[in-house]
Amino acid sequence: MNITHYALMSSLPSGRQNSAPRRGFTLIELLVVIAIIGVLIGLLLPAVQSAREAARRAQCTNNMKQLGLALHNYEGTNGVLPPSIVLAGTGNTAVWNGGWSVHGRILPFLEQSAVFNSANFSLNKEVPANSTTIRLSVSVFLCPSEVNTDPSTHDYGVAAVGNYGSSCGDWFVWGGFSGPENRSAFGPNRSRRLAQFLDGLSGTMLMSEVKTYVPCYICDGVGLAQIRNPAAVPPPNADPHTVAPEYFSGSCRFYPLGHTEWSDGNAHSSGFTTAWTPNTTIQATAAGNIDMDLNGINEEDGGPTFAGMTSRSYHPGGVNTLFGDCTVKFIKDSSAGNIWRAIGTVKGNEVVGADQY
Repeated sequence: MNITHYALMSSLPSGRQNSAPRRGFTLIELLVVIAIIGVLIGLLLPAVQSAREAARRAQCTNNMKQLGLALHNYEGTNGVLPPSIVLAGTGNTAVWNGGWSVHGRILPFLEQSAVFNSANFSLNKEVPANSTTIRLSVSVFLCPSEVNTDPSTHDYGVAAVGNYGSSCGDWFVWGGFSGPENRSAFGPNRSRRLAQFLDGLSGTMLMSEVKTYVPCYICDGVGLAQIRNPAAVPPPNADPHTVAPEYFSGSCRFYPLGHTEWSDGNAHSSGFTTAWTPNTTIQATAAGNIDMDLNGINEEDGGPTFAGMTSRSYHPGGVNTLFGDCTVKFIKDSSAGNIWRAIGTVKGNEVVGADQY
């Protein structure tokens, strides 16, 4: 090394000659940071989920208000509310049924005229001519919190699902062609006027939420031995094993597609009853201990029909419910059974305060 090069090297700062290695994160520090981030996510995630659920519930409420306005407009145009299903026959023998639900009949009042015009209401909704219509998904019929919105597959084709059931009775749904009418807003072959809601529009429910794909038993030709009198229905706290033993004896048909067709007017598809309070769990060992609904003879089979088709929702703590004055109220799971039954009748003369549910 020459003298000039040595002198130049000597003139540089000592730090440039012997640079110390940079110090990074230690493993312990990195783990601490990750833990802190995890704690923050754990604290924030419930709040984010709660905000999202609040938004979904608000959208669900808006959907139901639209349904309420559509029902009022239908009644204003036709003078009556739509029937839950239309049948023809005598006694307890049905020779024809249209199958179409309340939902199908109010489509024009939901800005769904194209869907409505594609349907032939003079034919059963299950015939090939109506196969395109029943498979169409209608957004206003779906709650944003529903986890399974896939269309259902039946022996007659594919059907779109829905989350808002029409009020079709307590236990008693239909008495047949010569029997009494039920006590709720909707029923087969019957169209009520809003003026007939003697309990008041603000105290009578029109619709409530239902979950899709809730299984049930259907007792075709069997009926319910313990439930035969329309005027004497089981109390809302009744044990299903006692009042409907047919469901647990294997004498009824297991049906896994409950509440999977907005187009079908039967209570197990597009309706609900006030037999049990919202989100009541019914265990059926024959079906593998699953939450399920119970149904007697279908309306389309001629009746008399009794059913426990429960209102259900993914909203924590209760269900959104549409009343006759187009208000939507959140009914808690803890509401008393007699109160739930009372707001389901149109002229039961019950006095129910909003603080009771």
